[in-house]
Amino acid sequence: MKRVTMADVAQKANVSKSTVSQFLNQRYEFMGVKTKQRIEKAIEELGYQPNMIARSLKQKSSTTVGVIVANISHEFSTRIIQVIEHSLHQLNYHVIVCNAEDNPEKEKKYIDMLLAKQVDGLIIFPTSTNVNVYNELNVQDFPLVFIDRFVPEVEVPTIMLDNKQALCLAVKELDRAGYERVGILTNSTIFNVAPRVERIEGFKQACRKYGLPVDETFIRGVETGKMTEELRGIFQSHEPPEALVAGNDLVLMDILKYARDHHLRIPDDLAIIAVDDVSFSSIYNPAITTIAQPIEKMGEKASEILIEKILGNKNIEKDIIRFPAALVKRSSC
Repeated sequence: MKRVTMADVAQKANVSKSTVSQFLNQRYEFMGVKTKQRIEKAIEELGYQPNMIARSLKQKSSTTVGVIVANISHEFSTRIIQVIEHSLHQLNYHVIVCNAEDNPEKEKKYIDMLLAKQVDGLIIFPTSTNVNVYNELNVQDFPLVFIDRFVPEVEVPTIMLDNKQALCLAVKELDRAGYERVGILTNSTIFNVAPRVERIEGFKQACRKYGLPVDETFIRGVETGKMTEELRGIFQSHEPPEALVAGNDLVLMDILKYARDHHLRIPDDLAIIAVDDVSFSSIYNPAITTIAQPIEKMGEKASEILIEKILGNKNIEKDIIRFPAALVKRSSC
């Protein structure tokens, strides 16, 4: 079938091509209501689809944004992507989502691919090791925002949880409940991924603040696939922990599986607090006490900053913007 063109729409609506172009670009200032209606009807009847590539080359904008997630398995990632997509959709931007799986090489390939597709900007949950790539984007003044993780060598607006405040809430709750042998498990800290490092450090600081012992045996950054083995070692100790903080939702699931398989009663044998208020927390039995991130505010702020950068605002500070966490009390502690 012959491709329907803008000229076809103009002829059917009895207007000029430039008027159709103004309609497509939402420039309605000097356009009558009836003219708009005729163009809308012509587009619908002809099934016209604008050539987005040609428009982006002409306008130097693709109205498309790339989002590269470090690991889409985390519920935090999927939920904040929903917020970002909704926020940008309201501004007529499209979103392409890529999953780097915590692999720096895969992340770099996605950056290259998205740039080749001429996206207007990038929101990245950085794997943290592609420092040269991030800095090159900065040098080119390419619109870029980080979420969840900061990279010290790169000056980019970064949206993060206040991780130390979050862990202080968790430890305060454990102290209030009378637990003394406490610990935290998170994913590997080998690559100094900011949230993991900050949560462990925040946990230690809070333990000192509330007079709880800091037992390194119960404080671990664990490689993927080795969590069960690590838990086995921890609970074979002479005095195992009374309570654990799960550094994220995937760690929480590993702890819950271990507790089930080894007949540990929650909270009688083991109390649990999880960072991230995951969807199953309220329906699990017993319901899981969590530390909630303000996901909606974080996603909206990331979108807002990126759009400001795309529109050429040069006055955006390249700071880390931290959001406070909230304790959600339930039955696991």
